[in-house]
Amino acid sequence: MRYLFISDLHLEAQRPDITRAFLRFLDEQASQAEALYILGDFFEVWLGDDNPDPLADQVSSALLALSRRGTRIHLMHGNRDFLIGKDFCRRSGCTLLNDPTVIKLNGEPVLLMHGDSLCTDDIGYMRMRRWLRNPLSLFILRNLPLKTRHRIGRKLRNESQQRTRYKALDITDVNQDEVLRVMRKHQATTLIHGHTHRPAVHPLEIDGKAVQRIVLGDWDKAGWVLEVNMEGYLLRDFTL
Repeated sequence: MRYLFISDLHLEAQRPDITRAFLRFLDEQASQAEALYILGDFFEVWLGDDNPDPLADQVSSALLALSRRGTRIHLMHGNRDFLIGKDFCRRSGCTLLNDPTVIKLNGEPVLLMHGDSLCTDDIGYMRMRRWLRNPLSLFILRNLPLKTRHRIGRKLRNESQQRTRYKALDITDVNQDEVLRVMRKHQATTLIHGHTHRPAVHPLEIDGKAVQRIVLGDWDKAGWVLEVNMEGYLLRDFTL
């Protein structure tokens, strides 16, 4: 058994080094795994499956080749790419996951999330998230002219960067009470998520039982991957 978990690659044309590292990762590491889980913010921005994008075509072709070699690929929306739809998944051989999703690893329930919904102290972001993820809002966004989506995407990205720059670190991190609440709700012994760009393994306790929260790292100066096998969990980085 070998499962790999990654998130927050933020793939974009301006960072070809990350794309090259990801393609190499698929060939050298993911091809040896039973399953690959991509837990959100795979792309820096996603304006819709109908947006012509050579980078998306290159990545989807590589993922489809991996899928045909036998590795199952699971993809979860992040706050940057929540408009990824069925067409991209079809072209790339991916299965789209709900956020949150519970899977079984080594016989124990593991909770998978992107992680942004855990940042409940960031009231402004949570308000915007509820609006953007509303089914009616999603329908409207997907049916806007592509030019309009480009303009909205740039605006949201700029506003996000400005807000993050001036907010305290504890506000943009997860809320511990919310972490314990969702883990207790789903009876999970492990929570795996990304979003915060703060890779670490956090030992926790719920009702006297030892549990853990594993935060995946973003791909920037290095790549991050969590490997789960029969021996346990290993969070590691590697050179891009």
